[in-house]
Amino acid sequence: MLRHHLWLRLAFVLLALLTPLSLAKARERVDVALVLAVDVSRSMSYDELRIQRRGYAAAISSAEVVRAIELGAHGKIALMMFEWANDNHVRVIVDWTLIDEQADAVDFADKVLRDESFSQRRTSISGAIKHASEMLEEVPFEADRYVIDISGDGPNNHGAPVTLARDAAVENGITINGLPLMTTGGPGSQFNIPDLDVYYRRCVTGGPASFVIPVTDWAQFPDAVRRKLILEIGGFAPLEPLVQRAQFTFEEPYDCLVGEKIWRRLREQFYWDP
Repeated sequence: MLRHHLWLRLAFVLLALLTPLSLAKARERVDVALVLAVDVSRSMSYDELRIQRRGYAAAISSAEVVRAIELGAHGKIALMMFEWANDNHVRVIVDWTLIDEQADAVDFADKVLRDESFSQRRTSISGAIKHASEMLEEVPFEADRYVIDISGDGPNNHGAPVTLARDAAVENGITINGLPLMTTGGPGSQFNIPDLDVYYRRCVTGGPASFVIPVTDWAQFPDAVRRKLILEIGGFAPLEPLVQRAQFTFEEPYDCLVGEKIWRRLREQFYWDP
């Protein structure tokens, strides 16, 4: 009887030692864990929010993007999408999803289209990066690369300085790519800056092979998202002339607090805090 108990205890010890290894092996390997962080600040109109939703859905389910996934070393990616505005507003649209075939991509796109966007005040790119980094820490897959794909139509004006969030993410091995929306006609033009693409390149993006694809017309949006996803899935360094690489250069210093300064100036001028 004593020998039986000893063997039983030994079996429990071996099970306890082997369980973490078994769990680690159970986590599927993917080529990239990719977070789509989508701006819904009030500077964007309802029509622009709808165009944005349809553009992401069309790009994700496109044959070109699915083909890029299939050509990866593992032939699969982990994808999730959330909307952001101020430092306290984050809303998950589609949680972590494994995509390795057309049906998965179409299902993800359908979920994107079934939901509605609701704009919120202020713009906290730093908050979006922080939340995306936290989501990447919780991804239920083992990824070769970790990427944040962030879109927006204005500079950071709420929460921590954007460079602090960017640097923290990059130090953790995350690449941040940017899709600055340099369109006109939205309700918040007073918060816009003419060189938003430069702002994104100098202040927002970072990490290995990071890049920026500016959008100057909403008609370009679906194609820009599709090209951006293909580059991110493949881990390629961009070569297209419309793509700006986010790399260190000996340029003049850039004011990455320009958004916060615009907000303070308008607040003092009009005495409001929407």
